Amino acid sequence: MVKIIRRKIKKIFREFLLYHNNSLEYRAKILTLVVAVNRKITPCEEKLLFETACTIYNNDEERSEILVETVKEYLTKIITNNGLDFEHLIFDVEKETKAVKRFAEKIDIDALMKFQECIDEEEDRIYQLRVIEFLSDLKERYE
Repeated sequence: MVKIIRRKIKKIFREFLLYHNNSLEYRAKILTLVVAVNRKITPCEEKLLFETACTIYNNDEERSEILVETVKEYLTKIITNNGLDFEHLIFDVEKETKAVKRFAEKIDIDALMKFQECIDEEEDRIYQLRVIEFLSDLKERYE
């Protein structure tokens, strides 16, 4: 119970309470771009999302859960058209990568390619691949 309350407080005040919050937000945007292709998170994507977060944060469960929650938060904003759409998110990622060159190192193409396994429809798979190619290009340009 205490753990859940702590996580909710960190989620609400993550900008002030989390070390390297900008890095977490950037990673969440990258992951959101990849999972938002079909406008939902499938159980396969959710499992892979948590595994990816655990890999990124060396099994720091609390930080991993905050990353996953942030991805879900961004996805909800995209789906409900609540101040964020897919194109705006792409623009944000490109702008942040250009402004903070070290963020390009955080784009892990191999980890993102694993999400291809979770897409059933060929059209969505191709679209997701194009997004990953865009991120790969972004990484090459600014790294």
